[in-house]
Amino acid sequence: MNTVVAGGHRLEYAWHGPGPKEAPTLVFLHEGLGSVSAWKDFPAQVAAEARCGALVYSRWGYGGSDPGTLPRPITYMHDEARVTLPDLVRVLGLRRSILVGHSDGASIAILYAGGSDARGLDGLVLEAPHVFVEDVSVQSIARAAEAYRTTDLHTRLERHHGPNTEGAFRGWNDVWLHPDFRAWNIEAFLPAIQVPSLVLQGEDDAYGTVRQVDAIRTQSGGRVEVKILRQCGHAPHRDQPDLTRESIVGFVENVRGKPAGGGGSPSGAAAPTMGTMFSG
Repeated sequence: MNTVVAGGHRLEYAWHGPGPKEAPTLVFLHEGLGSVSAWKDFPAQVAAEARCGALVYSRWGYGGSDPGTLPRPITYMHDEARVTLPDLVRVLGLRRSILVGHSDGASIAILYAGGSDARGLDGLVLEAPHVFVEDVSVQSIARAAEAYRTTDLHTRLERHHGPNTEGAFRGWNDVWLHPDFRAWNIEAFLPAIQVPSLVLQGEDDAYGTVRQVDAIRTQSGGRVEVKILRQCGHAPHRDQPDLTRESIVGFVENVRGKPAGGGGSPSGAAAPTMGTMFSG
């Protein structure tokens, strides 16, 4: 396991493909219960096809990173974007980067891109992003709390978080269910985003609706491409991995202005349908 100290904590990370001196880096930002291992081999596949490096790391309190402290503050995503991520970029010497964020990770990417320290950022890939709190989000997170108490969810999470499992779950679940979190809203950061974005949203996402997508599409200062994936829930890279990978690689091609290479659906496989919208 590779580790690096950023934001004052030891964080586990994995690197795939060329280093930052040879190619742009795709920085994978995990969901509220994610980690390096939870991404599985998806980052490596995208990096190979896009001919980029890929940095995957577990945030403080997740995976093999340092244990976190509870209760986690309501500003935990802001803190990651303002403190830890810029420090990680500096320490690892990233030159050009594209952030690939899922759920909480996508919100962190928005906060980073709309902040004041986004040097070297070329684009955003936002899977199931949140820019405000919806009733459906709170209801699904409450159901996750019940599943954690009554099913094998703890055991399944332990495969990725080990001794950090309780803190990782409580740190995410308790914050989202806190009454004060209902006012959480990061739409004010959208107009300051100047890089292009790709937004991937599953039609069957139980944690958010197309209202999140519409807010990003209409308020972002940069060009936004939106893909609504059918037969897809909250995790496009797990529910529709081929289509999600192809979409990301194509987006990287456009950002870099040259072919990335490789990829494509398996021969003879029927590609899931999706809707695509563009905003200038």
